[in-house]
Amino acid sequence: MSKLTDVPKRILIGRALRSDRLGETLLPKRIALPVFASDPLSSVAYAPGEVLLVLSVAGVSAYHFSPWIAVAVVVLMFTVVASYRQNVHAYPSGGGDYEVATTNLGPKAGLTVASALLVDYVLTVAVSIASGIENLGSAIPFVVEHKVLCATVVIVLLTLMNLRGVKESGKLFAIPTYVFVGGVFIMILWGAFRGLVLGDAMRAPTAGFHIRAEHQGLAGFALVFLMLRAFSSGCAALTGVEAISNGVPAFRKPKSKNAASTLAAMGLLAVTMFCGIIALAVATNVRMAENPATDLLRNGHALGSGYVQDPVISQVAAAVFGKGSFLFVLLAAATALVLFLAANTAYNGFPLLGSILAQDRYLPRQLHTRGDRLAFSNGIVLLAGAAALLTVIYGADSTRLIQLYIVGVFVSFTLSQTGMVRHWNRHLAVEKDQAKRRHMMRSRAINTFGAFLTGLVLVVVLVTKFTHGAWVALLGMCIFFATMTAIRKHYDRVAEEIAAPEEPDDDLVRPSRVHSVVLISKIHRPTLRALAYAKLMRSDGLEALTVNVDPAETKALREEWERRGIDVPLKVLDSPYREVTRPVIEYVKGLRKESPRDAVSVIIPEYVVGHWYEHLLHNQSALRLKGRLLFTPGVMVTSVPYQLASSEAAKMRARRRQEWSAPGAVRRGPAGERPKESSAKD
Repeated sequence: MSKLTDVPKRILIGRALRSDRLGETLLPKRIALPVFASDPLSSVAYAPGEVLLVLSVAGVSAYHFSPWIAVAVVVLMFTVVASYRQNVHAYPSGGGDYEVATTNLGPKAGLTVASALLVDYVLTVAVSIASGIENLGSAIPFVVEHKVLCATVVIVLLTLMNLRGVKESGKLFAIPTYVFVGGVFIMILWGAFRGLVLGDAMRAPTAGFHIRAEHQGLAGFALVFLMLRAFSSGCAALTGVEAISNGVPAFRKPKSKNAASTLAAMGLLAVTMFCGIIALAVATNVRMAENPATDLLRNGHALGSGYVQDPVISQVAAAVFGKGSFLFVLLAAATALVLFLAANTAYNGFPLLGSILAQDRYLPRQLHTRGDRLAFSNGIVLLAGAAALLTVIYGADSTRLIQLYIVGVFVSFTLSQTGMVRHWNRHLAVEKDQAKRRHMMRSRAINTFGAFLTGLVLVVVLVTKFTHGAWVALLGMCIFFATMTAIRKHYDRVAEEIAAPEEPDDDLVRPSRVHSVVLISKIHRPTLRALAYAKLMRSDGLEALTVNVDPAETKALREEWERRGIDVPLKVLDSPYREVTRPVIEYVKGLRKESPRDAVSVIIPEYVVGHWYEHLLHNQSALRLKGRLLFTPGVMVTSVPYQLASSEAAKMRARRRQEWSAPGAVRRGPAGERPKESSAKD
């Protein structure tokens, strides 16, 4: 079974790495940028479209508000980036928002942040991949026709890539991310040159469509609410900013400085691309609608259910480069690929945060363990499973999924920045150096403004998106919070229960006697070995125990027992209902009841087999007995293994696997330098 699973595992994720090679997986800035910032960079592919979708409710006339919404998003982005630059310098250990909130606001605030981030990471994978499928579908119709299947396949592939390790996956992700960023900048510059210098009239494929407004002539509070809702959708461009502060340990030294530089570069690139796409979308008359089949009109007629609405970035690229041109196809492919890879932000953030929470006993300890490739494999698999489930439930529809998005991000933003304000207040109370105090006061002012602005946006997001799906994200946060609280209580209760006492108690008192019971069914080599082992223990009492299921077999056992002259008493338990487990359990409990201060040692002979299918044919009664005996106080269970021939063969196979080297795993050097092998003649 080991060979059956180990070979595919090595093919898929590579050979195992030693723990002392962890330093080799650390990232330089050029690789860290696509690894940790691919989410906010790629979100410019769908965030402008979400703004226009919301504004389309009031018709085309509302599109002229989109530049002002873009300005508000830019201000928010720079504020968040500046605030998180303070975080990475103050808390470089990788706890990010969770550590900041826990340290400065208390465990409940930290757990709230952790719940929000875990939900948001799952949504990041689902939204990014769903959006990537839609972008790829603009060039390959088959993909968009089988959205759920294709999205699930992409999740599986991303999971395998991340299981190979952060650095290795980062190299794979760097090229498409940089191609996407370069393609968007070329599109913005070429579009500006054509429009401003050449005076070309660039028109999007939807420029001739009309929008049937759901609410015409909005004014006053209704218009303000619509703009706030559009702004909250545009804030999708900020998702993933916090991942860099959570991933500081993955950077090369100096970690904090490199992380802060990467944050600044990410913010500058993201806002430039976001504003450029919004400007080109307005200039090329892009038309978007929440229900394109009914709300988009051509010559006064609805387009119908057969129409597939392309994303804004695809329509702008078609207007600037020409649909079907080389640059259009290149940008469409890079956009789809980088959206798939944007999920890598979550694949790095979720397992790392899960590891920290597991270390703090809020999640199962298995999430704290690194896998063969020094990645947090269990966290990666858990994230993939949750994202795949969400993708299936929502049909890989990015517009439906994005309504659940952003809430968790701004919960963590707000609590983190509030925690940083308290952090600086605490340090200012004891710091005497004036230069350091000025630096701290400047940092506090940045974090204070960040907390105020992100808190305000959180309220806007909750008000404008609650009925559109944000309540699902809040429900997910509550479930995570309750689950982690319950896990922590369990671990605390167990730790308290098993803590070594300072004073002597019953666990330190030596039992008065040990009564050993050897379970047997037949007289064979495993039975004789178990009896010999039991005699070696020199217990105060020793007996063999069998259950009378078949009278003929029991009679034969008694006769052979006497013929061999085995000097151990044989006890036979009657079982009128042909059960084996219950009579043994009741007999052992009876021994404990008669002498509560005695320990009972139950010795079970077991076969050791070498093939997985052989396990189904042996030791089933022993497994059931051990499972029941574990719940009986004062009872110790000992397995006495007997190795069958197949187990020896399995041992030899395992030894050969250890000695085997994969092709290319051993570097032999140039042929001329290899030592000559001695020939048979020598």
